[in-house]
Amino acid sequence: MCQAEIEHLHTWATANNLQLNRAKTKEIVFSAGRNCALPPPPCPDIKRETSLRVLGVIVNDKLTAVDHVAMLMSSSSRMLYAMRVLRAHGTPATSLHDIFHATVVSRIEYAAPAWSGMCSATDRARLDSLLRRSKRLGYCNDDLPAIADLFSTADDEFFRRVTSNSTHVLHPYLPVKTDIRYELRTRPHCMTLINKTKFLNDTDFIIRLLYKHSY
Repeated sequence: MCQAEIEHLHTWATANNLQLNRAKTKEIVFSAGRNCALPPPPCPDIKRETSLRVLGVIVNDKLTAVDHVAMLMSSSSRMLYAMRVLRAHGTPATSLHDIFHATVVSRIEYAAPAWSGMCSATDRARLDSLLRRSKRLGYCNDDLPAIADLFSTADDEFFRRVTSNSTHVLHPYLPVKTDIRYELRTRPHCMTLINKTKFLNDTDFIIRLLYKHSY
């Protein structure tokens, strides 16, 4: 199947006057749990990876956020060192707070609805530890929300954009609306809840937000 798909891509590229660069083509096989079937043999000339950077987010073959969080911790640690140098050269605290938010916080919030659901408790604890350390060092405001609150705010804002814009790329994936004949209280949404399964659970953005705003 994998080889057939590669050949299909090659045929499509040729028909559209393009060239499939196999040297730059990567393959990743996703698996979840311990009882997964053995992965298929790798395709010839296609390197198989255990993690890939997709639009700035590191996705691994276990569908966890551990690699992405490790990247965030590493880049943030380097930024904290740079901020220490800036403070030593007289940069005021307000400017340090702005720099921290523009570099560290914005990097954590980037595409958070796509990967925050895959964070384990350990991942969130590492990120919270980074924020507490930054507050203690005076690099950010003391009222900066915790990681859970940052993720929740990012989820809510993105979900609002998806549900309010019928042309949004994710809008067709929303479930149909239910026919509610009585209205005893204001509901955040009236869409049908998708049954959770082993693969469709809170790691999925739409399912996570449907259940979050169903009460």
